[in-house]
Amino acid sequence: MKIFKILLVLLAIIAIPFLFSYQKPSTFQEKIIIIEKGETAFNIASKLKNQEIINSSYSFLVTAFLNNNLKNLQAGEYSLNSNMNNNEIIEILSKGKTIKNRITIPEGWNNKEIAEYLEEKSLFKKQDVLDLINSNTLKIEEDNPPTLEGYLFPDTYLLEKNETLENTIKIILENFNKKLTSELKEDIKKQNKTIFEIITMASLIEKEVINYEDKQIVSGILWKRIEAKMPLQVDASIMYILSEKKQNISIKDTKIDSPYNTYKYRGLPKGPICNPGIESIKAAIYPIKTNYWYYLSKPTKETVFSKTLEEHNINKNKYLK
Repeated sequence: MKIFKILLVLLAIIAIPFLFSYQKPSTFQEKIIIIEKGETAFNIASKLKNQEIINSSYSFLVTAFLNNNLKNLQAGEYSLNSNMNNNEIIEILSKGKTIKNRITIPEGWNNKEIAEYLEEKSLFKKQDVLDLINSNTLKIEEDNPPTLEGYLFPDTYLLEKNETLENTIKIILENFNKKLTSELKEDIKKQNKTIFEIITMASLIEKEVINYEDKQIVSGILWKRIEAKMPLQVDASIMYILSEKKQNISIKDTKIDSPYNTYKYRGLPKGPICNPGIESIKAAIYPIKTNYWYYLSKPTKETVFSKTLEEHNINKNKYLK
């Protein structure tokens, strides 16, 4: 009888951690966890519990013990989330799968700027990046753009050491597919527009306006101009063509023969001119309809709207000279 009771206790000790391992924190947490050199498994378990990555320190420690990894948890910087179970976390920590590279792509950067940045970070050669993202070999879900301009979603990415260029770009594209939710895609479809058209419009908006509501108003103006068969006349599209960065474009610049020249050719440019953030994408999908036809950005970045060309010219003389 005593042996039976002892066996029950041992089974309970073994079973409890597995029971707790399936009880996740109530809200999803994704955090950078730093394990200092010399930290014990008990310290690590407590840290993970406090950061709401695991639900039970006890279950984590018993699982690590049963896996013979109690003393194998390594120091370093890790990307962990509360959807991971104990075994997954222990494998990451015991194998030292630390974060080695952190990259941040700001909203509005174009592919060339991203390639230059990755080279500056000593991750990949600029030309290798450009060759891949301009090759059309990596596909976008429900879309097939000629290049990845516009689809390299601006965000901070945590990469494993020695991550390949192709996997890095795939990670960024997967993030784009996650951010462009099924609801957003359905709303695009309802408007009889393509994802490519939306991303192209969003890229123009991204470079032209800062405030979200202003972005929606500018979106309404630009879509309205397309319907009225007016040229969009977006300065940012000219800036994209130019080899040198300028504060203001000239009349000569507006005459450049390029499919990206929205002064010379009506409709959207050939494709996106940068990689827009989610606000600009949503603004392109959900424009605000107004009586405005024109807009300009003051040196303070504040947007000034006009209903007529005469009013627009007055504002240009007032704010841009």
